[in-house]
Amino acid sequence: MTVYFIGAGPGDPELITLKGQRLIRSCPVILYAGSLVPRAVLEGHLAERVIDTAPLHLEQIVGHLLEAHRRGQDVARVHSGDPSLYGAIGEQIEHLRAAGIPYEIVPGVTATSACAALLGVELTLPDVAQSLILTRYGQNRSMPEGERLADLARHRTTLAIHLGVSHLKRIVEELIPHYGADCPAAVVHRASWPDQDWVTGTLATLPALSEAKGFRRTALILVGPVLAAEAFGRSSLYSADHRHLYRGGDES
Repeated sequence: MTVYFIGAGPGDPELITLKGQRLIRSCPVILYAGSLVPRAVLEGHLAERVIDTAPLHLEQIVGHLLEAHRRGQDVARVHSGDPSLYGAIGEQIEHLRAAGIPYEIVPGVTATSACAALLGVELTLPDVAQSLILTRYGQNRSMPEGERLADLARHRTTLAIHLGVSHLKRIVEELIPHYGADCPAAVVHRASWPDQDWVTGTLATLPALSEAKGFRRTALILVGPVLAAEAFGRSSLYSADHRHLYRGGDES
């Protein structure tokens, strides 16, 4: 018996890996986060039990996992996005390890990737930004030393902020001293879902734009010059002058 933590992707049922889809369709027990994972992701399943964990607390979820273990049944534990990012799987894994229950993590498409695709941008551009920082806004929970938003903003690289749209004005105030008021920024609401929506602007204009749309939750904030870069360096990967293992000759 194995518990599979499966990344269902950002919302579009087609943005799930083949492995994740296969496991969902073959496991006799499915536990899925119904508030974030559309039911369509489970299409084609033959499970004996399908449990929406949205209204359950940790001990109740673990109880279902232990029950499946006693029955010798594999479990598809379906999370949104990629389960290793803000998926709260660590505390579930802690219980599984204590009980000696095998588990496996199946990666998924992240919300950040879906937002970049929707906006039609590359988040890392030569001479503009070669790093991407994924974080959350630590309003209701303390952040580790050196990971407060102001600390991360000092790098001035591409920034993806989860769980922060309801604190957007305060976030902007913390970012402007480092990025500048005219730094390109965006808020993307429910990327890849049928009702997806977004706004793009600058740090100075973003709060009003987001407020006009009524974004309150399930949205990602992206900040950085890459969002509107018109001039950037060229990668050596496709340069005719660059030789590598697969392109070492003079062929055109």
